Amino acid sequence: MHGQYGNPMQPLVASINSSFWCSYALLQKYKDWPVFIANVPGIIFGLITFVTALH
Repeated sequence: MHGQYGNPMQPLVASINSSFWCSYALLQKYKDWPVFIANVPGIIFGLITFVTALH
């Protein structure tokens, strides 16, 4: 991208969305582990991308 920074809001919102899905999966009567496991990387990578997208 030749040194041009992206918008940091998109990865932050994606990370928040993954957090909501993880919360949903853990708050079920029978834990929904596939949904939880699939969204944990979204939290981690979303936060990393958010931090690197800042100036």
